[in-house]
Amino acid sequence: MNRREFLKRNGLVLASAVSTREILAAPRPRLIQTVRGAMEASRLGRTLMHEHVLVDFVGADKVSRDRYDPDEVFRIALPHLERARSLGCKTLVECTPAYIGRDPLLLRRLSEASGLNIVTNTGYYGAADDKFIPPHAYRETADQLAARWIKEYDQGIEGTRGIEDSPIRPGLIKTGLDAGPLSEIDAKLVRAAARTHLKTGLAVAAHSGDGTAALEALSLWKEEGAPAWAFIWVHAQNESDTGKHLQAAREGAWVEFDGIREKSVPRHLEFVKNMKAHALLDRTLVSQDSGWYHVGDPGGGDYRGYLTLFTRFIPAAREAGLTESDLEMLVVANPHNALLALPPLRLTAPSQAPQVL
Repeated sequence: MNRREFLKRNGLVLASAVSTREILAAPRPRLIQTVRGAMEASRLGRTLMHEHVLVDFVGADKVSRDRYDPDEVFRIALPHLERARSLGCKTLVECTPAYIGRDPLLLRRLSEASGLNIVTNTGYYGAADDKFIPPHAYRETADQLAARWIKEYDQGIEGTRGIEDSPIRPGLIKTGLDAGPLSEIDAKLVRAAARTHLKTGLAVAAHSGDGTAALEALSLWKEEGAPAWAFIWVHAQNESDTGKHLQAAREGAWVEFDGIREKSVPRHLEFVKNMKAHALLDRTLVSQDSGWYHVGDPGGGDYRGYLTLFTRFIPAAREAGLTESDLEMLVVANPHNALLALPPLRLTAPSQAPQVL
């Protein structure tokens, strides 16, 4: 079996017959965009791939920065970020999209005060029965939506341009999908995200209601000519069919088990061990989906810290037989390679092999 036959059999040759060499040559961020500017991936260190600082679930028609006091959010969130840094975390990917409370200026302020690198995003969130999708997203085409997100990458997120001559750019695309089959608007968001990737090189973190939605979105993503390894299946722990985890990873996508809590550590660990048993640990991400100053609740409600992965999950993983190399892969190399949208080494010819950070 030659290389092309192998890729085709494993779903890695796109409908447009784009070669692996051409995919590797496509635009891809060599640097990671953080809220304090571009940074070499090798400097990101231990990385939490899916967390939040502030969310506002009021809906796209009512969301506004006038609904909260950024000084209060700063005061409440900062100690949690500082504690994470004290445990060795260096980078936090903040996955709150536009129209749910994304606040890049607040994130920059917190990044400067805590010393953590923080990554923000572009894109729209179509889960929760489309409550957080702005009206123009229904009217506009996938190309028009992509143009909005590409503009944020090229020029900076609205409201941050001209500040110290350093606009804040997204380091990730974030979208949200309800359970499958995908609705018309969710499918459009996936296509828009894929077209944004092809122009910017940014990976997408796709919140998925279930494995059916995730795999359908991955299929649309590839149909658009975007490589599977730039696709992150968010909340994969909510899909109990581990066969779907393996299918996505074997196609090259990232499978993210986030939402780690003290009580969920055994279940999350079983998912991770299963990925390792099938030689797919290099496609696996872990995080907590924690934080959340909740706009509308007194004092922001119950702010969940970012410690459980370090204080509970990693020790449990060691006891379960994961090696230090495995853990380094999960919290350092894999997050960095996901943000860089790098393919798995096993799918890359030796002469093309990207460095694992």
